[in-house]
Amino acid sequence: MKKFGVKDQIGYALGDIGGSFVNLYIGSFFLIFCTYVLDVSPYFMGTMFLLAKVFDAVCNIIMGTIPDRWKLGKSGDKFLPYISISKWILAAACLLAFADVSSWGSTATHIWVVFVYLFFCVAYTADSIPYGSLASVITNDPVERTKLSRARAIGGMVVGLGFLSFVPMFIYDDSGTVVPKAFFQIAIVFSILSVLAYTGLVKLTTERIRDDKPKGAKSDYSFKDAFKIAITNRPLIGMMVASIGSLLMINGVSQLASIVFAERYHMPGAFTINSFFSIAVTLLLFLIIPKLVARFNKRNLVIVTSIFSFAASILLTVVTFENVYVFMVLYNLATIGNSVFVMVVWALVTDCIDYAELQTGKHYEGTLFSLYSFARKVGMGLGAAVASYSLGWVGFVSGAKSQSAEVTNGVLKMYTGMPILAFALIIIGVGFIYNLNAKKTNEMYAVLKERRAVK
Repeated sequence: MKKFGVKDQIGYALGDIGGSFVNLYIGSFFLIFCTYVLDVSPYFMGTMFLLAKVFDAVCNIIMGTIPDRWKLGKSGDKFLPYISISKWILAAACLLAFADVSSWGSTATHIWVVFVYLFFCVAYTADSIPYGSLASVITNDPVERTKLSRARAIGGMVVGLGFLSFVPMFIYDDSGTVVPKAFFQIAIVFSILSVLAYTGLVKLTTERIRDDKPKGAKSDYSFKDAFKIAITNRPLIGMMVASIGSLLMINGVSQLASIVFAERYHMPGAFTINSFFSIAVTLLLFLIIPKLVARFNKRNLVIVTSIFSFAASILLTVVTFENVYVFMVLYNLATIGNSVFVMVVWALVTDCIDYAELQTGKHYEGTLFSLYSFARKVGMGLGAAVASYSLGWVGFVSGAKSQSAEVTNGVLKMYTGMPILAFALIIIGVGFIYNLNAKKTNEMYAVLKERRAVK
């Protein structure tokens, strides 16, 4: 068996890159495409996002049980074969989501929007659950898992800040008007890149933690048992609450960002510049996070930075900065707590999964991750819904070439205000519910190491 190394980290990062090409593109620009190009009401979009994510969350739980029950192929791998199949479905979802069907008529267009979004939810779930669970079988070493978490975080940010930041340059013309055909052209490129990235994941990563049951042996899997283990897992509940906050911000804010810079500051290109500021912060964190975690513990690091960001976000909402460059710098500094959380969240989640093994001696990686992912989908749905509803609340006009000053000021306040709620939830989840401090975590891994050595 190959030792854990750089190849695993690169491969795992490629997995998040592959998912992000589709998930972040749809998450950030599907609302804009539907309201500007397909002339769909933001209230309709908000309701659809919210209800679709409830459906998606249920799909998460179903998908999480499948790898725990059945293996595909002869490799003995638990999760990689599922990723090899789902990558094609996810790429198809990206293409369908940005097909221009504005000529179909209002009723048909609305039905199509609901269909393609639900299809995307199923496709992304079929991919993200095996991918998220994969970390728990690549290695059981806590330091190596932190490296995987960091790799996953940087993978998504490569797309979110490196590729996605250039999208407004193509979907808006020089006058700031939306270019409908550009959305589908970008979808073609991102779909291809997504498939290539997932192919790299499968080639480079190795599943080392294996179920040694003989082939054909009856599974002792019990969803009832796994569900009971999950709802009594206090650290996992804490991470669910915190992740709802984080995704509320990510999915909500990302949908408003391009509108803020294009309409409020009359500078669509500022979206790209803002992304470069974010890249600088991310790269700095990538370099120093391991040292900060080693010195302060990942839980403490999240708590401190989230408290800072909570206070800074309040200030940024109360005070309006007219200079776009000053605003960008301050916004990225004010939201640094979420960047830290994203960097270490997967290491915290794998600790929760191992905590279940410590308490019960059983392996339910797929199901436990799917139940955690349920909370993530709730956060995504709430974020997308609040962002969509907020456009209606401030008087946004679908299909209009430009918005009034009152509308754009309202969008700006929502853009800076949503992080306040997000950081409050992160502080509650990690600071008050999640109870695995450094001492308890070290004791947990010492016990598990002894148990696994006996097997």
